[in-house]
Amino acid sequence: MELTAILFYLFSILTVGAAAVMVFSRNIVHSAFALMFALVGVASLYVLLYADFLAATQLLVYVGGILILILFGVMLTTQGHNLNFKSVSVNLIPASILSVTAAGLLIFAFTTTAWAFIEPVERSETVYELGMLLMGDYILPFIIVGVLLLIAIIGAILMSTRLATTSDTTSSDLTE
Repeated sequence: MELTAILFYLFSILTVGAAAVMVFSRNIVHSAFALMFALVGVASLYVLLYADFLAATQLLVYVGGILILILFGVMLTTQGHNLNFKSVSVNLIPASILSVTAAGLLIFAFTTTAWAFIEPVERSETVYELGMLLMGDYILPFIIVGVLLLIAIIGAILMSTRLATTSDTTSSDLTE
């Protein structure tokens, strides 16, 4: 077996296993860390598919940004530790029927599809071409998106400081 195939199966097992731990864990902190391993596994699969830009974006945006925000939000609030997932009622019979049906359809589609096998071409870097496009033809939309994100961050900071000052005055009114 080729090294690439071994790495593919290893990272696939890591990704699916971490996703299963994330879904079935009753502790929200364990689920968040399992999500991190699942996202890193997906980024590793992108690297094996020669999608360097997607792998870097996956690591920077999802693992480095969004997941860290989720972890801070869960760990810094007391509500995250008080969640009791046992009290959540789930209709197991419809969910099981839907899951088995979806799995059956996926297996049917996988086994009946005529897959085309091609020889991989020489690996080429995609980051250089994307960088040239972003800094050339698409520089104006790139700058507009950056300014919109900056405005969103400033708005979120203003909203959080207003909420913090409002809750401080409300709590001081309640204690008096």
